[in-house]
Amino acid sequence: MEIEQNRKRNKNSDEERWNDSAVSEQVYGWEPSMEDEPDDLSDFDPRRLCTVSGEELLDMRLEPVRFCVDGLLPEGLSILGGAAKAGKSWLVLDLGVRVAKGIPIWEIPTLAGDVLYLSLEDSLNRIQDRLNRVTDDPPSNLFFSITAGTLAGGLCEQIKDFKQTHPELTLVVVDTFQVVRGNNTEISYAGDYVEVRQLKALAEELRISLLLVHHLRKQKDKDPLNMISGTTGIAGAADAVFILNREHRDGFEATLTCTGRDIEQRSIRLRFNRERCVWDCVRDSAGHPENKLPNELESFVGFMREQGSFEGTNTELAEQYNHIAETSISPKVLKQQMNRWRYLLEECGVFFDSRRSNGTRTVSVRYCLKDGSDASDAKDAKNAGATECVTCVTCDPVTAP
Repeated sequence: MEIEQNRKRNKNSDEERWNDSAVSEQVYGWEPSMEDEPDDLSDFDPRRLCTVSGEELLDMRLEPVRFCVDGLLPEGLSILGGAAKAGKSWLVLDLGVRVAKGIPIWEIPTLAGDVLYLSLEDSLNRIQDRLNRVTDDPPSNLFFSITAGTLAGGLCEQIKDFKQTHPELTLVVVDTFQVVRGNNTEISYAGDYVEVRQLKALAEELRISLLLVHHLRKQKDKDPLNMISGTTGIAGAADAVFILNREHRDGFEATLTCTGRDIEQRSIRLRFNRERCVWDCVRDSAGHPENKLPNELESFVGFMREQGSFEGTNTELAEQYNHIAETSISPKVLKQQMNRWRYLLEECGVFFDSRRSNGTRTVSVRYCLKDGSDASDAKDAKNAGATECVTCVTCDPVTAP
């Protein structure tokens, strides 16, 4: 009898936890899509974990992270923190103008698209004056609003409606985050995390970069992220965090500390240009790295151009490549680099698939030229007397002897 009662109590406890989980999903804005629904709904159990093995995960062709500012501002939810009157609004205004025009910022490419700037602590007069200082050619696809709803008062719906009428929307700036937050004065990690997660879910749903401008505490800290006003739940829920630290109030130099899940940790030294009212880059700790393959994979592209195709184990591929290219890369490192740089390899004409057959992991690699033909077609064309061979997009055409 006691065992049966314990079983019932455990069952009720499980149901309560599941109901709490369902509520959390509603709070975070998660809704199941039609693509998530199984073919046989009778077998569907929403409480069952949907898992993928590590082996399957590495072989998946997942879409790479999109960036509004290449390698710096990713799609999703980001936070720009800075002290009051530190120049945050000048920075995001210049960013909005450049994204709307599709021109680089600090020599870093941007993804052109419509921009919505919610300048909620300013008047139209002040925005007009700032815009006139930043550019004499304002883009027509940069939109401003000095009013917006709160998170509990329809902000997400307003941004969704704007996205429907402006499908090319790329960047939304909320200046400042505090204006759109709830009226709850109680500070808690859970409350901060839930509010930021709502906006993160919105950004992911709309496939946009959503940048929240936020204030810093007066108290300094060795870790810039700890200077964000509120609890660590704000930075913890964001995809990327940027801290604009102006060393002296009457100075014109600042450091932009950048960190995030999908970006390289970097520090950008900035100087405020008083004539143009924009922040110029003085020094970037990441430099300006070109989006290119490592040296080993550049050689691998040449190897596959000559081979045309390969079918075998990772070890056999590495041995053959090392023998011809006179390198000593291990099978593990070669496969890891191929997985990491898959899409750049494909731009260079190298495509591969991994599979398991009879308990053995094999890889199939093929070199496909930019015109859609394979390497053997190119060799035939060259032997037939063609004066120019088609190469991958990163190489220059070469003249046949």
